[in-house]
Amino acid sequence: MGWLCGLYYADATSLSVCHNRRIQSNKVFYDKARRGKTSMGWFYGFKLFLVVNVFGEIIRVMFTTGNVADNNTEQMLKLFDKLKGQVFADRGFINQKAFEQLLGKGLQVVTGTKSNMKNKLMNFNQKLLLKKRGMIESINDILKTVCDIEHTRHRSPINALLNVFAGLCAYTFLERLPNIFA
Repeated sequence: MGWLCGLYYADATSLSVCHNRRIQSNKVFYDKARRGKTSMGWFYGFKLFLVVNVFGEIIRVMFTTGNVADNNTEQMLKLFDKLKGQVFADRGFINQKAFEQLLGKGLQVVTGTKSNMKNKLMNFNQKLLLKKRGMIESINDILKTVCDIEHTRHRSPINALLNVFAGLCAYTFLERLPNIFA
């Protein structure tokens, strides 16, 4: 677990278990994986929710089925439990009810605004830190390519879960982690 510094970045990434054409014939994850949708399209599998600090160290990880929305109140409260400070996330995490509950616990969730929303006040530092959100996208890319947490040839669900957590552990031992200072 990384250092709790008060500034965090959150994101969710899809972990597909098979190609969309092979969903009906997938027997390994028949009753476990679900269809979900990202900005890149539909997938069949799971979602990995990730919270990292400004130094690129992993703080929290949550593994859910693919149909769980990023802005699910229950999932957000579990993911950000006992964190204090500010968390910067993408627009998928917008949920007013969760924002208010987390603010009462000492965590401010900062996201961009959607095109149909009113503009909200944000200070200059928050705008700059929100622009550094590309760091967590880089971490997701490293996890999928270098640490190989996503592949479609699993033979059992336990091995798939073990592969994801082994990739997360391998990420923590990398020499240079992405951070907002580079």
